[in-house]
Formats: sequence, structure tokens, C-alpha cells
Amino acid sequence: MGLRFIPVETEKQITQLAAIADKVWHEYFPCIITDEQIDYMVDKFQSKRAVTGQIAEGYEYFFLELNGIYIGYTGVHPESKKLFLSKLYVLKSYRGKGYSTRAFEFLTGLCDAYSLESIYLTVNRRNNHSIDVYKHWGFDIVREEVTDIGQGYVMDDYIMEYVLNR
Repeated sequence: MGLRFIPVETEKQITQLAAIADKVWHEYFPCIITDEQIDYMVDKFQSKRAVTGQIAEGYEYFFLELNGIYIGYTGVHPESKKLFLSKLYVLKSYRGKGYSTRAFEFLTGLCDAYSLESIYLTVNRRNNHSIDVYKHWGFDIVREEVTDIGQGYVMDDYIMEYVLNR
């Protein structure tokens, strides 16, 4: 059995996603932002409460499932002509094995299904590895953005976009 993309729809799945989010954020982000900011952002954006609200607003979440194990997740929000890639995370022990690339292929397929022209995302300007991956996939930096997220924290991001070939 290979990698599958499982829609996150139930309360149990949302609880599982929030647990994975907490783990992966604490694995990945300490070299970029403080532990306090990670805790704040996970609670604000990836807690069970936050994800439930996002799904109610039209966000779609999918687990990356490999042989019955959830190894990561992605979250998107379809818009009028673009797909906002809100989240794409893979647990540390599964990184570097092509699963993110498979997720990107899944997302371009969603764009085709929804007749969307591009995918855009925000990425921390100090997250060099992810920026390099997105550039490798064909994303371009289109602008910079600093967003106040409360409690004295900001997101200091690049906005990157991938235009689908049609």
C-alpha cells in the first residue's frame, strides 16, 4: 500500500491532526521561532478548536497516510482562482522520502478538479529549507508580508506562488 490522502472530517480525525501538528511543529520550528511562539501558534492555528473552525470556514484538511499510519497532513482553502496552501507538514522520521512532493502532486490535482490556476502559500522568511523545496517545485516569491498574530508575535513571511501550466 502506498501513500494516500485521507480527508479530515470527523472530530476524532481533527483531534489526531491537532496531535500531529503539535508534534511536527515542535520538531521543525525551534530553529526558526521560540518554543513560546510555537506553542502560541499551534494553539491559535492548529488546535482542535482552530482546525474545527477553519473547516467550518471552507478549509480542507487531508492526512498523508502511509500503510495505515498518519505521517503528516496538508490544509488548503480553495478560493476563486487560487488554492491557498495553508499547511503541509510531514513528521520528522518520514521527511526526505518524497512524500511532500507526492502531496504537492495531489494538490495540483485538486487545482485541476476545482479549475484553479495557481497555488499560493506563506512561508517564514528564515525557513530556508522549505523555501528551497518550494522553489524546486516551481514556486516564485511574489512578495513579503509581516502579520501581527497577537501576544507580541508576528509572522514574517514570503508569499510564494506556483502557476499551473494549462
